[in-house]
Amino acid sequence: MYNLLFFITLIAVGYLAGTFAERYHYRSIHMREKMFINLPAVTMKTVDYPDDRIKSAELVYGSAVISIDYFKRFTASLRNIFGGTIKSYESLIDRARREALLRMKEMAGDSKIIVNVRIETSTIGRNANKKSVGCLEAIAYGTALTVD
Repeated sequence: MYNLLFFITLIAVGYLAGTFAERYHYRSIHMREKMFINLPAVTMKTVDYPDDRIKSAELVYGSAVISIDYFKRFTASLRNIFGGTIKSYESLIDRARREALLRMKEMAGDSKIIVNVRIETSTIGRNANKKSVGCLEAIAYGTALTVD
């Protein structure tokens, strides 16, 4: 009986703490995205600015590592048994990518545009036996152009 109560308590605490942390992080992301709304991060074949107007071009990048909480790990393992979309991992990937893009934009400083943006993700701390994700890393990188 105590084991079941302990398990249910862990699930409840994991759900509450994870939900709070995720909502707090999304609020932070929304606020910072509004700050960088005028700095486009795009992939383009050619740059629309003439060469004589480009003052500098530099590599900028941002990296974010987001961990999955206990409740999401539990629900994902259930979804792995029955099949289907794992929505708990979708929000994890969304947060990691958006955070990496924001950190890249923060590094760009006074640049006018970031071109040839790429985003890559990888798992960290994967348990080989259970095939579960521990953390997810997203890295975004591109070329920041400073224009006259």
